[in-house]
Amino acid sequence: MSPDPLARLQSIFRESVAAHERFAGAQLSILAAAADAISRALDGGGKLLAFGNGGSASDAQHLVSELVGRFEMERRSLPGVALTADSNVVTSIANDYGYEAIFARQIEGLGRPGDVAFGISTSGRSPNVLAALVAARKAGLVTIALTGRDGGPIGAAAEIHVNVADPSTPRIQEVQRTILHAICSLVETRLAEQA
Repeated sequence: MSPDPLARLQSIFRESVAAHERFAGAQLSILAAAADAISRALDGGGKLLAFGNGGSASDAQHLVSELVGRFEMERRSLPGVALTADSNVVTSIANDYGYEAIFARQIEGLGRPGDVAFGISTSGRSPNVLAALVAARKAGLVTIALTGRDGGPIGAAAEIHVNVADPSTPRIQEVQRTILHAICSLVETRLAEQA
């Protein structure tokens, strides 16, 4: 007999709420620091460069779309680029330099001191995200990592490490989406007030 679907759904939502509460109990000051770093960069003429693989790639694009477009209020467009979105660039770099270089090569071409490199990785171990954060630090960008589990080498490579310390990939991704919305809210509010 298959499990009760309503019981399974209740379990999923309880687990998600618990993961959110664990994050909020331990990481809000770090999350505020990440939003502050992004706000300062954008207010100072810099841009946000966001990247990740798979679901993290879509999260990078989602974050950038909320800043370039709008999140909850009318305000000026904020500069951001999702390094995952241009298939011509990604595939040409992968073809010529290897998949590990797809984000680092874009950081080299697009990144400037004062910009923010925002790497997303559920595992904390994606080699191309790590390579991009290393390249970004060398180029003078502010580096932020949004990770799961123990953060791995990606968390260690970033100046600001926002970590969802949960073993479940779906729960990590759910909390990460809330984190991205929280960043958008703080950045948008701060920069709209300064306009």
